[in-house]
Amino acid sequence: MKINGATKVCGLLAYPVEHSVSPTIHNYLAKKLGINLCYVPLPVKDGDIQTAISGAHSMGFFGMNVSVPYKEKVFSSLSEIDELAQKIGAVNTLVSCTGGFKGYNTDMPGLMRAFDSDGIVVEGRAVVLLGAGGAARAAAYLCGEMKASNLYIVNRTLEKAEQLSLELMKEYPQMKVTALLLKDYDKIKENNLLAIQCTNIGLYPDMEKAVIEDEGFYQKVETAYDLIFNPSETKFMKLAKNQGATGYHGLKMLLYQGIIAFELWNQVSVPEKLAMKTYEKMKEALGIDE
Repeated sequence: MKINGATKVCGLLAYPVEHSVSPTIHNYLAKKLGINLCYVPLPVKDGDIQTAISGAHSMGFFGMNVSVPYKEKVFSSLSEIDELAQKIGAVNTLVSCTGGFKGYNTDMPGLMRAFDSDGIVVEGRAVVLLGAGGAARAAAYLCGEMKASNLYIVNRTLEKAEQLSLELMKEYPQMKVTALLLKDYDKIKENNLLAIQCTNIGLYPDMEKAVIEDEGFYQKVETAYDLIFNPSETKFMKLAKNQGATGYHGLKMLLYQGIIAFELWNQVSVPEKLAMKTYEKMKEALGIDE
């Protein structure tokens, strides 16, 4: 691909951003689909996000991804917000529009496609959500859409978990939702749980921690899904596997949320065969040989 005056420039707004594998997704897809697009990581420190978005629009950026810690902070900087992103309360994809950017949430549909790909069933199950931030909000609404029976939102601060639980009970009255402080996780009595880890605890390079370290909790877990993808096996996953659970990292979620963003930017459809080739490129970039 030749970079020239017609190149669509897209990027990732996050901090830190050095570990990101998103450029692999978008630049590979652009090459394979013959689209003149270049995707770059853009480190933006806290407090500068509004300036960064305004500057990106002024410089003609075609689209952006937004990651930690800005998924909930970008709303005031956007010209338009998609209905799903508005409902979830978190944005991770920006598409250039008149006067600025329109915000979307591709995390939720990306996680849904990852679950479908890995054969993870949500309907009728009790789910434990660890965290209540932007990624957790997407996972929580997915649980409602996929008809989980019970949802426990376990968070360091109760207020955030309670606010999310109230929203979900209003939107999905058929799903029982309980907010718990992190220290009260032992109040969960069900077995065969689907546990979704949505915090940054255990993320590279601080890999020797898990949000819950009690083996007793993991004895209740049947499926452990960590939204972290680096390392490819987090301590959360190891603890779950040690108790007989099946563990998954978040690389497929990253893949599919990126593909959906790419499709929004370019008005194309990425075939599944190309999605899987992109996944192999991502694993190669991260040194994952599973």
